[in-house]
Amino acid sequence: MKKEYIKPFVWGIGVGAIVLLIVVFSTGWVVKSSTAQARASQMAAAAVVERLTPICVAQFMKDPNRQERLKELKALEYWKRGEYVQKQGWATMPTEKEPDRQVAIECANRLVELKK
Repeated sequence: MKKEYIKPFVWGIGVGAIVLLIVVFSTGWVVKSSTAQARASQMAAAAVVERLTPICVAQFMKDPNRQERLKELKALEYWKRGEYVQKQGWATMPTEKEPDRQVAIECANRLVELKK
């Protein structure tokens, strides 16, 4: 290989490597471990809320005054509904001492959608 061809060849490899890294990281083909950990935590929290919300709804259904409580819930502004569910104790899971805020919010959303 001639000496005058080596310099453009090396520059081409360097620029190509940089462009390749930009493309790989910007398209999401490579994910940093901290990003993967954050996404995994979010997915796990969402899965827990999804599994516990039906229990909250079932606890509401056992309430003897559920019709009037549902009317009270629907009358509240949407940002106060989760707190209302927490106060009623429906978002407190069996064997737990404190209600879960995210479960209460999702439970309130589902209760408002009930036909009864």
